[in-house]
Amino acid sequence: MESTVLKINEFGAAFGDHVVLNNINLSITHNNITAIMGPSGCGKTTLIRCINRMHELEPGARVWGKIYLLEEDIYAMHPIILRRKIGMVFQKPNPFPTMSIYDNTIAGFKLNGIKLPRAERDGIVEESLRKAALWNEVKDNLHRKGTFLSGGQQQRLCIARALAMDPDILLLDEPTSALDPKSTSHIEELLVELKKIETILLVTHNIAQAGRVSDYTAFLYVGELVEFGQTQKLFTVPEDTRTEEYLSGKFG
Repeated sequence: MESTVLKINEFGAAFGDHVVLNNINLSITHNNITAIMGPSGCGKTTLIRCINRMHELEPGARVWGKIYLLEEDIYAMHPIILRRKIGMVFQKPNPFPTMSIYDNTIAGFKLNGIKLPRAERDGIVEESLRKAALWNEVKDNLHRKGTFLSGGQQQRLCIARALAMDPDILLLDEPTSALDPKSTSHIEELLVELKKIETILLVTHNIAQAGRVSDYTAFLYVGELVEFGQTQKLFTVPEDTRTEEYLSGKFG
């Protein structure tokens, strides 16, 4: 029986009167990649912004329903504590431009005011960069700025930065949409490797990508969860005609 890392119950989100998500029920299980796909504007990004409580920073934002991280209500947790437990990687690589590769990797500790002995910092940096399949490419340039790296390397640095905090789940919002095909392939290979040690929630508009890397897929359409299940089954015998139409390119 797979254990549940994240449970979403009858969840909804809105900006003022504009409802973006409604009645979302979803369970994300341990050491799997779950893809959230759907056409633009269906609420994919809003959903993961709610999971790490960034949605509430927007004017007029409101939510209802429950989200539990390892059975703990995320809305009963302090947002700073929550964001340590939930790693987030965005669409465009965003290493801190003034920081070195080394400092970017452990930026989460610095931003949270967590002081660590030098040896421990060094260990976390190396381990995180190794997990992100970047160590061998940057180990001789750790004190150069993160922005001198290629786009794909910068995105892997952002993944390393998220992994450094040892999160319970890693959220990725279309992490390859700004990358070339070769860099995209690297990131996809990395995600498949990472699920041995991480639970991953991947937002993607790329149907082929969801098919290649995910174990489970959730299909969102106009703010509703149309279908959720094992990727292979959902892609071959979808239960809802809207899922079938989306997968066959009739809309999206």
